[in-house]
Amino acid sequence: MASPCRRQCCLDEQDICLGCGRSLAEILAWGKADGAGKRAICAAAQARQERRGKAS
Repeated sequence: MASPCRRQCCLDEQDICLGCGRSLAEILAWGKADGAGKRAICAAAQARQERRGKAS
């Protein structure tokens, strides 16, 4: 699974990336996560982006 990184990295005050919606912990865990873990990270990031009004 490809990384959801959009190369628009900037963390907010809660350490959430404004580009992809992942938390700093999720970004760091991405490389070691299995398929299910990556899907869970993507789902959580997308939900954050939707709450922020930036889902694609």
